[in-house]
Order: sequence, then C-alpha cells, then structure tokens
Amino acid sequence: MDEHEISKVVVKRLPRYYRYLGDLLEAKVERISSNELSDMMNVTASQIRQDLNNFGGFGQQGYGYNVKYLYNEIGKILGLDKVYNMVIIGAGNLGQALANYVKFEKRGFWIKGIFDVNPRLRGVSVRGIEIRMIDELPQFIREHQIQIAALTVPKSGAEMMAPILVENGVKAIWNFAHTDLHLPKDVVVENVHLSESLMQLSYNLNHLEKEKEKSREKSKEKNKDNE
Repeated sequence: MDEHEISKVVVKRLPRYYRYLGDLLEAKVERISSNELSDMMNVTASQIRQDLNNFGGFGQQGYGYNVKYLYNEIGKILGLDKVYNMVIIGAGNLGQALANYVKFEKRGFWIKGIFDVNPRLRGVSVRGIEIRMIDELPQFIREHQIQIAALTVPKSGAEMMAPILVENGVKAIWNFAHTDLHLPKDVVVENVHLSESLMQLSYNLNHLEKEKEKSREKSKEKNKDNE
C-alpha cells in the first residue's frame, strides 16, 4: 500500500509503538508477540497486526516480532534514520523547555538556533544555544539548512513568522501557537494546541464522573428493589 493512503490514525500510533519497543530494547527483550504488545499498550492484537501490515508486516507467525528489527523499521518509517536541523521561534518558557529537552538530538532533531524579539534575551544561552534576534533568522535558515521550525509564540506572531519561514526554505513547522496555519501544500504543519488537549482531558474526566454517578444511581435503585 502506498504510504499516502495510510490512515492518519495509524500514523499517529507509530510513535507509540516506537516508544514501547524502545522500552523493550532497554529491558533486553528480543522477541514479542502481538498479544504481549497488546497487553502492554492496551491496543488489540489484531489492530497492531493491521497497523504493521500497512507497512509490510514485519512479524513471523508463531515467532512474533524481532524487537530490535521492528524498532529500527518503524524508526525508518517515521524518518528517524535521518538528521533534521531545527530552530525554535520564541524563547519564552515553552521555547526554552523545548531547547532543554536532550532527547531531540537522540532522535535526529538538532536544534541549531533559538530566536526571539526581546532584546534583553539577545546572547542568552540555553543548553549552549545562543538566543538570537528575529532579524537574523532568514540568513540563519539558509546558512544552516534548517528544515524544521518550532513556533512557540502568540497567535499573531505565528501568523507573521510562518510565511517568513516558508519563504526562506523551511519545509516543516511544529506549531504551538493558538491558531491553525494555512500554508502551501508542500509545507508540513503539525499543530499542537495544548488548550485543546486539556479540554479533551476535561471531557474525559467529566464523562467518567457521569458514568460513575449513573452506576451509583443504578446501585441505589437495585438496593431499593431488594428491600
């Protein structure tokens, strides 16, 4: 199957497979069955097999999956066998937190620069990366062959910066701003709206509390009937 036809839902599960397989590697597990992986991940074994079959399967009936091989193959599918140069736009708390996350480099994402508009931050170093001013950004992108930019700025700043990034050659934007960016089709955008995620959490909590309340009411009614 052409990867372009593969469901976005399946693609969203791949990083989770990769994470669990990485944990298994650290635990020196060599082989695992879809049933064992299912128990760990709370995903049905048939769903795991269906997901992986989209990319060729990788398993052998009766023997399960070779953990190291599957980990490496999913890494290739996710593009983690390559190296990407990144910049962070916005050196506030979130931007600096991203810059301090050392595992990005282990996955092949190298943060080359951090940019901000606040002159008081000029020259400040975050994990050895100097904060620069926005006016230096276009030349920096071209000179360092930047492919990915993380936007950790307010909505208006993101909408202003996105076209500048694209014009200077950035092909992928990791957008944390509270807005959906609409850019040319050859630019990949991953919108990460933290408030929406929190609202989904709120919905699930509210739903769980309602279900518990229903269960308590049913229990009360049952007790009354038995009296």
